[in-house]
Amino acid sequence: MTDRSSAFAPKWLSPAQVAVLLGFGISKVKMKIATGELRSVKDGKYRRILPEWVDEYIRDQIERQEAA
Repeated sequence: MTDRSSAFAPKWLSPAQVAVLLGFGISKVKMKIATGELRSVKDGKYRRILPEWVDEYIRDQIERQEAA
């Protein structure tokens, strides 16, 4: 039997989902998108973020912290 939760994991995340993942408010996520700190694409009227881009954002934050 296969694990259905992994088979149906979302490929895209909404800014609200990313806010929950990162423990941020939705406005902070939208600001990070607007400033280019967090990559996203526009899909119709919605913004979508790949899970890999969230990982990339986290790595960038860690690197900045370690460089300081």
